[in-house]
This record gives sequence, structure tokens and C-alpha cells, in this order.
Amino acid sequence: MKKDLLTISDISREDIEGIFNHAKFLKEKFRAGETYHPLKGKTLGMIFKKASTRTRISFESGMYQLGGHALFLGAKDLQMDRGESIADTAKIFSLYLDGIVVRTFSQDEVEELASNASIAVINGLTDQHHPCQILSDMFTIMEKFGRLKGVKVAYMGDGNNIANSWLDGASKMGMNLSISTPPDYKPNSEIIKRAVAVAQKNGGKIELTDDPFEGVMDADIIYTDVWTSMGQEDEYDKRLKDFKGFQVNTKLVGAAKKDVKIMHCLPAHRGEEISADVIDGEKSIVFEEAGNRLHVQKAILEILMGGK
Repeated sequence: MKKDLLTISDISREDIEGIFNHAKFLKEKFRAGETYHPLKGKTLGMIFKKASTRTRISFESGMYQLGGHALFLGAKDLQMDRGESIADTAKIFSLYLDGIVVRTFSQDEVEELASNASIAVINGLTDQHHPCQILSDMFTIMEKFGRLKGVKVAYMGDGNNIANSWLDGASKMGMNLSISTPPDYKPNSEIIKRAVAVAQKNGGKIELTDDPFEGVMDADIIYTDVWTSMGQEDEYDKRLKDFKGFQVNTKLVGAAKKDVKIMHCLPAHRGEEISADVIDGEKSIVFEEAGNRLHVQKAILEILMGGK
């Protein structure tokens, strides 16, 4: 695997399978209560310019469980906020740390940090990509279905970082992905183009529609995310209007396969992108999905920082 995890498109299918196999191993150890400390004496720096619940807690807990230490660094804790360059910051971090997780707005910032660091850099979320989330989601689907190839995911909502990373991940693993968005909210066109080509090569299929009922036909998974991401708060009222009809509710779920599973990357706004009865219902695997963030990210940490 490469030094860094910046986008799913940067890693191979074999890399993804390796992450999943090791995540399964780590999850089994976790459930058995076994001590496993391959990162003893190592430190992970965590640069967070965006608020976080799951990403922060899962990485901090993961490093502790692997025997290492996580150092949380908010935006105002660093000299970057006072004008120190990303390149200089990367070089300094490389002297003190063994790895970096970055959660920020710009993908370019993560890319620049990685290009100037000699240690592993992991993208914990940008406005363009969220690779750790989608790797965890695919691992969860693998647990439920025993495979990824041919499984259909119907994504509902904004063409945001989650949609972009789903395009990268599903196409690489031969999945069928339908993305349903209002016309003005489609994912990045270059990522769509790349994903269509990769999916064809791997036996999968990518479809885009502005009709959510068309999108969920024959779906094994219905997946959604908030309609208004961090940094878009001033668009809230407009988005609430534009996304009307894209809510994952009982009626929409009824148009998919009878045994369809419901996923959401969280946080959820019940009554907006998803109804309470669906996210809390028997078809939901949302909290299993959230729990797998810990195990998949531990696998990523050990592979990148432990030289596995």
C-alpha cells in the first residue's frame, strides 16, 4: 500500500481487501478482549479543522487500543493558523510523529501535507473525499452479504464527499452504484467519468438519476447523508426545499428489495434526509456501520504506521 490514504482512487483493490482482512482480524481480537499493541511507542497527530464525533473518537480509541498515542490538534492549536506553511508544518510533524490524520475543508491541503511529509498522512475528511467512511461502509456490507461485487447501493442526497468516495470505492470493487440527487447537486464530473470507466473494467455499474424511486429499484442498500454539510449552513433553507422528495422514508424503502438494508454515515437529522422510523427500524444497520469505523481505521493505522 502507498505511504498515504488520501482518496480511495489512490489505492488498489488488493489494498482494500488487505484492509478488510486485517479489520476482521482486529475486530475479532477486540470482541475477545485480547490485548494487541503493534503500534506501541508510536504517536498519531490529529489535525482537525472541522468538528467531529466518530472520526475523532474512533482514531483516538484505535491508537490507544493498538498501544500508541493520539495527539489531538485543533485548528487554533497550530501555527498554521498564523501563517506557517503547510510544507513546513509537514516537515516538522515528520520529525515528531509517526502518522497524521487530517480533517479539513480543502483536499489540496491534505495533498500538499502528504507530499511534504515523510510519514503517513490519512484523510479524515475533506469537502471532496471521505475515504475512511466509505471503506468502513464497504467492510460492513461485506460482513452482511459476504461479497461486494454485484451488490447495489442506492445513494440519496447531495453529490458531496460521501458520494465522491462512493464512486471511487464502488467502481473499484465491482459494485453497482446508483446516485440520486436533484439536478444541481450531482457529484464531481471528473470523478463520475473516472468511476464509470473503472466500474466497467471491474464488472460494476454506475448510474445517476434525479428520480429517487428509480434509484432504489433492486437496491440491496439504501444510503443517505445530511443534505447540508459543514460550511454550507447558509444554504440550509434552500437545500431543504431542493431536496424535498429525496427523504429515505417508508415509501421509498418499499420500492427497493424486500430485504434492503439502510445505511447513513451520521450525524443524522431525523425528519430531513431520513425518517425516524427508518433509521431506527429493523432494516437499519447504521450503528453497526458506525462501529466498524473503529476496526477499519485501526487496520489502516497499523498498515500505514506499522509497516504491515
